[in-house]
Amino acid sequence: MREALFVKKNTEKWQQYDRMQQANPDEVANQFIEITNDLAYAKTFYPKSNTTAYLNGLASKLHQSVYKNKKEKSNRFVHFWKCELPLLFLEHRKQVIYALLFFILSCAIGAISAKYDDTFVRLIMGDAYVNMTNENIAKGDPFGVYKQSNEFVMFIQIGLNNIYVALYTFVLGIIFSFGSIVSLFRNGIMLGSFQYFFFSKGLGIQSVLVIWIHGTLEISAIVLAGAAGLVLGNSFLFPKTYTRMESVIKGAKDGIKIVLGLVPIFIVAAFFESFITRHTEMPLFLSIAILAISAAFIIWYVFIYPVKIIKKLN
Repeated sequence: MREALFVKKNTEKWQQYDRMQQANPDEVANQFIEITNDLAYAKTFYPKSNTTAYLNGLASKLHQSVYKNKKEKSNRFVHFWKCELPLLFLEHRKQVIYALLFFILSCAIGAISAKYDDTFVRLIMGDAYVNMTNENIAKGDPFGVYKQSNEFVMFIQIGLNNIYVALYTFVLGIIFSFGSIVSLFRNGIMLGSFQYFFFSKGLGIQSVLVIWIHGTLEISAIVLAGAAGLVLGNSFLFPKTYTRMESVIKGAKDGIKIVLGLVPIFIVAAFFESFITRHTEMPLFLSIAILAISAAFIIWYVFIYPVKIIKKLN
């Protein structure tokens, strides 16, 4: 069957299911089975098409609804992080990739600007921070800034600040997605210039092994918060089969779920920065292990695990 005919034949049914008009759990379960059948067909004959991507998202939405309508709600929180959040990452994978590309580009701009303008790092990081870091380098303790505060106080302050940055980046997405892009650029330029500063001092590898102990989770979560902002902004710009109001409500709900789902990641990152990063004398293998495990977790949870969930559903 040609794709156009397949779409024409099923559009009305898909739109009805997409709006979730039936509240009966049995009906929702039947809808889910039908949509997964349509998805399997589309994956077979139109694997790269927008139709397949749309049905993939709709299957995820119906799957969530099936669980929401179950009487047993004791594992609601477990289900959220086990299924619902990963499926949101899959449904909005394009926004995740765009957010990552915007962030990488801004990091490159920050690093290049710092390389060709000696005053750029001071402009971005501030004179006080640069002077303090230069003094620490002279004393042989370039990352002494992580040792100055009480661990628990630092943990609270950093955790709250990172969650605030994530919420701020997400909410700015309401400005037609542009606000979230600006926030990603701002953070990326800061990171790029900051990282180049240490490389210019001959401390590049050491800075990666120290700073990215917490930075791997922290920066990844900020990028994902930017993706949540793009979900919100794009829901207004591109409502697809929804009314604009329905689309914005859905985009806001999905974006909020993503940001709230990032809170545990920010807490772990704040713990690393407060209690672990300060131990700059830790064995090399331990630093590399923390970096590798953190990076592997993000890649697995955001990109690999959601696909496995869908395969199980099919």
